[in-house]
Amino acid sequence: QVQLVESGGGLVQAGGSLRLSCTASGRTFRSFAWGWFRQTPGKEREFVADINWNGNITSYTDSVKGRFTISRDNGKNTVFLQMNGLKPEDTAVYYCNTEVVLQRAYGPWGRGTQVTVSS
Repeated sequence: QVQLVESGGGLVQAGGSLRLSCTASGRTFRSFAWGWFRQTPGKEREFVADINWNGNITSYTDSVKGRFTISRDNGKNTVFLQMNGLKPEDTAVYYCNTEVVLQRAYGPWGRGTQVTVSS
Protein backbone atom coordinates (compact mmCIF):
# COMPACT_ATOMS: atom_id res chain seq x y z
CA GLN A 1 0.00 0.00 0.00
CA VAL A 2 1.22 3.48 -0.82
CA GLN A 3 2.29 5.89 1.90
CA LEU A 4 2.17 9.63 1.31
CA VAL A 5 4.06 12.40 3.05
CA GLU A 6 3.03 15.99 2.36
CA SER A 7 5.21 18.97 3.24
CA GLY A 8 5.72 22.64 2.49
CA GLY A 9 2.76 24.19 4.24
CA GLY A 10 2.98 27.16 6.53
CA LEU A 11 1.73 30.63 7.37
CA VAL A 12 1.89 33.23 4.62
CA GLN A 13 0.36 36.65 3.98
CA ALA A 14 -2.23 37.14 1.27
CA GLY A 15 -0.53 37.44 -2.10
CA GLY A 16 2.34 35.23 -1.03
CA SER A 17 3.51 31.86 -2.34
CA LEU A 18 4.11 28.36 -1.09
CA ARG A 19 5.29 25.17 -2.76
CA LEU A 20 3.84 21.93 -1.48
CA SER A 21 5.48 18.55 -2.02
CA CYS A 22 4.12 15.05 -1.67
CA THR A 23 6.35 11.99 -1.83
CA ALA A 24 4.89 8.53 -2.31
CA SER A 25 6.45 5.26 -1.20
CA GLY A 26 5.12 1.83 -2.03
CA ARG A 27 3.11 0.72 -5.02
CA THR A 28 1.65 3.32 -7.37
CA PHE A 29 -0.12 2.87 -10.70
CA ARG A 30 0.51 4.71 -13.94
CA SER A 31 -3.15 4.46 -14.88
CA PHE A 32 -4.12 6.95 -12.19
CA ALA A 33 -3.58 10.67 -12.03
CA TRP A 34 -2.02 12.17 -8.92
CA GLY A 35 -3.75 15.09 -7.30
CA TRP A 36 -4.08 17.63 -4.53
CA PHE A 37 -7.15 18.12 -2.37
CA ARG A 38 -7.89 20.42 0.55
CA GLN A 39 -10.16 20.46 3.54
CA THR A 40 -11.32 23.04 6.06
CA PRO A 41 -13.05 22.23 9.35
CA GLY A 42 -16.66 21.20 8.92
CA LYS A 43 -16.39 20.85 5.15
CA GLU A 44 -15.78 17.95 2.82
CA ARG A 45 -12.41 17.48 1.22
CA GLU A 46 -12.39 19.17 -2.17
CA PHE A 47 -10.46 18.71 -5.37
CA VAL A 48 -7.74 21.26 -6.15
CA ALA A 49 -5.63 19.94 -9.04
CA ASP A 50 -4.46 16.76 -10.72
CA ILE A 51 -1.84 15.61 -13.22
CA ASN A 52 -1.51 12.50 -15.31
CA TRP A 53 1.47 10.14 -15.27
CA ASN A 54 3.25 11.83 -18.16
CA GLY A 55 2.66 15.26 -16.72
CA ASN A 56 1.16 16.61 -19.92
CA ILE A 57 -2.46 16.76 -18.77
CA THR A 58 -3.52 18.81 -15.78
CA SER A 59 -6.78 20.11 -14.42
CA TYR A 60 -7.67 22.60 -11.72
CA THR A 61 -10.67 23.69 -9.76
CA ASP A 62 -11.87 27.07 -11.01
CA SER A 63 -10.91 28.99 -7.88
CA VAL A 64 -7.19 28.25 -8.29
CA LYS A 65 -6.79 28.47 -12.07
CA GLY A 66 -4.04 30.88 -13.02
CA ARG A 67 -2.60 30.88 -9.48
CA PHE A 68 -1.67 27.25 -8.75
CA THR A 69 0.49 24.91 -10.83
CA ILE A 70 0.76 21.16 -10.33
CA SER A 71 3.82 19.23 -11.49
CA ARG A 72 5.52 15.92 -10.79
CA ASP A 73 8.87 14.19 -10.74
CA ASN A 74 8.34 10.49 -11.41
CA GLY A 75 11.97 9.69 -10.67
CA LYS A 76 11.43 10.94 -7.14
CA ASN A 77 7.83 9.75 -6.80
CA THR A 78 6.89 13.29 -5.91
CA VAL A 79 4.10 15.65 -6.91
CA PHE A 80 4.26 19.40 -6.30
CA LEU A 81 1.79 22.23 -5.99
CA GLN A 82 3.13 25.70 -6.59
CA MET A 83 0.70 28.18 -5.06
CA ASN A 84 1.01 31.85 -5.98
CA GLY A 85 -1.27 34.75 -5.22
CA LEU A 86 -2.57 33.03 -2.12
CA LYS A 87 -5.85 34.21 -0.65
CA PRO A 88 -7.32 33.74 2.85
CA GLU A 89 -9.89 31.37 1.34
CA ASP A 90 -7.03 29.04 0.35
CA THR A 91 -6.48 28.30 4.04
CA ALA A 92 -6.92 24.55 4.54
CA VAL A 93 -5.14 21.29 5.16
CA TYR A 94 -3.79 20.10 1.82
CA TYR A 95 -3.58 16.42 0.95
CA CYS A 96 -2.26 14.55 -2.05
CA ASN A 97 -3.55 11.31 -3.53
CA THR A 98 -2.04 8.95 -6.08
CA GLU A 99 -5.25 7.32 -7.31
CA VAL A 100 -7.30 10.10 -8.86
CA VAL A 101 -9.93 9.56 -11.54
CA LEU A 102 -12.13 12.34 -12.87
CA GLN A 103 -11.06 14.61 -10.00
CA ARG A 104 -12.08 12.08 -7.34
CA ALA A 105 -9.62 10.31 -5.05
CA TYR A 106 -9.65 6.57 -4.48
CA GLY A 107 -6.34 5.94 -2.74
CA PRO A 108 -5.14 6.27 0.85
CA TRP A 109 -4.42 9.66 2.37
CA GLY A 110 -1.41 11.09 4.11
CA ARG A 111 -1.51 13.38 7.13
CA GLY A 112 -1.69 16.52 5.02
CA THR A 113 0.05 19.85 5.41
CA GLN A 114 -1.54 22.98 6.87
CA VAL A 115 -1.66 26.13 4.75
CA THR A 116 -2.75 29.32 6.49
CA VAL A 117 -3.11 32.59 4.59
CA SER A 118 -3.51 35.75 6.64
CA SER A 119 -5.27 38.82 5.32
